[in-house]
Amino acid sequence: MFRFHKEGKASITLVGLVCIGILAATWLLIPSDLFWLQIVLTFVAFDLLIFILQFFRNPIRQIAKQDDSIIYAPADGKIVVIEETTEHEFLKEKCIQVSIFMSPLNVHVNRNPISGTVQYSKYHPGKFLMAWNPKASTENERTTVAYQLKNGQQLVMRQIAGFLARRIVNYLKAGDQVKQGEDMGFIKLGSRVDLFLPLGTEINVKLDDMVQGNLSVIGHLK
Repeated sequence: MFRFHKEGKASITLVGLVCIGILAATWLLIPSDLFWLQIVLTFVAFDLLIFILQFFRNPIRQIAKQDDSIIYAPADGKIVVIEETTEHEFLKEKCIQVSIFMSPLNVHVNRNPISGTVQYSKYHPGKFLMAWNPKASTENERTTVAYQLKNGQQLVMRQIAGFLARRIVNYLKAGDQVKQGEDMGFIKLGSRVDLFLPLGTEINVKLDDMVQGNLSVIGHLK
């Protein structure tokens, strides 16, 4: 089952009105001897409506179990990076980066990968490089969130705008107590989510794997 995300309310309404306008003009103003054009424009209107509805879909997904050692996928998409790196903004130490590329056809809801306390949440304006560009993590428009578990372990999640994405939504602020699997934000159109995990984390995905938010396990904390 799925529902539509609240971030899509205005867009769905606007596109719906545009589609109604296209259909009305098509069948009231275009002469019947141009029936082929009426059919083409009708398909265009319905395709546009279907696209916007599928883009803002928000599937109801329950995580298998609440577990502080499990890191669930925070987004739908393709694993494009698994590497050891240094996270300079908050952790300022070596960690494991796992990145998920979200195409325009993926669900674009972002979810909390773990439960814990939000220690840091900051929006950064920036460029709109292709989301798979390595520089996108530090140069694109982005939001960085740092979580701390009860045992003191920390991980960072970064929402990154892509070439098409022009709006990042993040509901979290420092001090919030969050629950694993709940919505934490939304990114419109193609984009990327980076996870920065403690060294020693057991990674359960590999490059090019397709993952689903709340359903796929990214890894296990040690």
